[in-house]
Amino acid sequence: MRYREKKEAIQDINISPLIDMVFILLIFFMVSTTFIKDMKLDLDRPSATSSVTASTKAIRLYIDSSGDTFLDGEPVRIWVIQSRLRDMLKSQTGKSVLVVTDDGVPAGRLVEVVDQARLAGAQDVGVATVAEAGAG
Repeated sequence: MRYREKKEAIQDINISPLIDMVFILLIFFMVSTTFIKDMKLDLDRPSATSSVTASTKAIRLYIDSSGDTFLDGEPVRIWVIQSRLRDMLKSQTGKSVLVVTDDGVPAGRLVEVVDQARLAGAQDVGVATVAEAGAG
């Protein structure tokens, strides 16, 4: 009887399926991530101690220090806000609007914008502070 030498089996790990799964997970997380669109306005937002973080799905209205209003990155007149918001709220499930304003905006201007948002059909209208909308 002859003693047969066992050939050493080459053991390798195929990592191709692992790499495929990592790329699939990466694509899934990139697609499912919610991005917040924030305008590049330099606003000095008021602060509040009772603030709560705002929803990322809220439509954002901006009022800068000179009193100009912006909706979806475009300047908009006060009398046009109601119709534009009504069209935007039709396509959304949550009917919330967040007014991001500068600290020096007159209260009358803020009340006008909030009133237009409510007349457009917004159920929840809030005013953003530093803790809610971020600092800058």
